Amino acid sequence: MSVGEVNVVLVHGAWADGSSWGKVIHGLKARGMNAIAAALPLTSLGDDVAALNRTLERIDGPVVLAGHAYAGAVIGSVRAENVAALVYVAALAPDEGETVADVFYRGETHPQAPKLAPDSHGLIWLPEDAFAAAFAQHATAQEVQLLAAVQRPIAAACIGEKVARPLWKDRPSWFLVAEEDRMISPATQHFMARRMGAEVHSCEADHAPIVTAAQTVTDLIVKAAQAVLDR
Repeated sequence: MSVGEVNVVLVHGAWADGSSWGKVIHGLKARGMNAIAAALPLTSLGDDVAALNRTLERIDGPVVLAGHAYAGAVIGSVRAENVAALVYVAALAPDEGETVADVFYRGETHPQAPKLAPDSHGLIWLPEDAFAAAFAQHATAQEVQLLAAVQRPIAAACIGEKVARPLWKDRPSWFLVAEEDRMISPATQHFMARRMGAEVHSCEADHAPIVTAAQTVTDLIVKAAQAVLDR
């Protein structure tokens, strides 16, 4: 078997959509891999898990499931049997009984991190200037413009739900720490990765390595896929 026989499902985080994985998708396709970007409604953690499960139901064969940022909580909450490995990219990995907020606010807040609060509809938007200042400070001006233009708000309900036993306790996992992340403390990322027992990699990237360090992300996903084949 080749890595092309392992499927990859990519899951976006808050304030993003599947297009944020564009460079990684192209990189995986170039290596002959089937890559799909799952769409999350970002309305509640339960809704997001259900949406991801619907995507996974459509796929035959083993899956490497990769999540960015908030999506770490989502990929850790599915129970699909075809998920063979998990890849966390600057992602949040709450343990059983924890919420996304518990881990997101665990470390010190970066001075340039935006102040976040829900609007009258219970939705949390990222201020437009935060994309260049904290979300993707290493991105090009064009990339920042696109990220800001397609942003989708996350419901406050998503970050307040306690998670059940996370899948990373039962599947092998890889974790890419973004050492220059201004949204999720790198120290918190290292803490979560160690707690998970993940294979840890790090790079000098901002919060959006899927955009600004796409080759590194692609290489890590391919490594996870190869490990699935080698088992």
